[in-house]
Amino acid sequence: MLRKVDMLSGIAIEVNIMQTATDLKSFVHELAEQFPVNAPLEALDDVIYRLVEKREIESGLADSVAGRTTPVEDVMKEFGINP
Repeated sequence: MLRKVDMLSGIAIEVNIMQTATDLKSFVHELAEQFPVNAPLEALDDVIYRLVEKREIESGLADSVAGRTTPVEDVMKEFGINP
């Protein structure tokens, strides 16, 4: 668990980043438990999607905690959005 202060709101938030192989094993096990025993082979697409989704979320959280982010104002300016 890492503690981070949201730069826009100033609110401290707790960020739970998967850090160990045990965490990954638990996640995969919980994911497998959600599918019926006789799930069709096509269910693998959903499993892969969820694994990639989890990886991307964890990566984004780690980037945020490490300060590797872009301010909202800069993103809005890049896309021509006026606040």
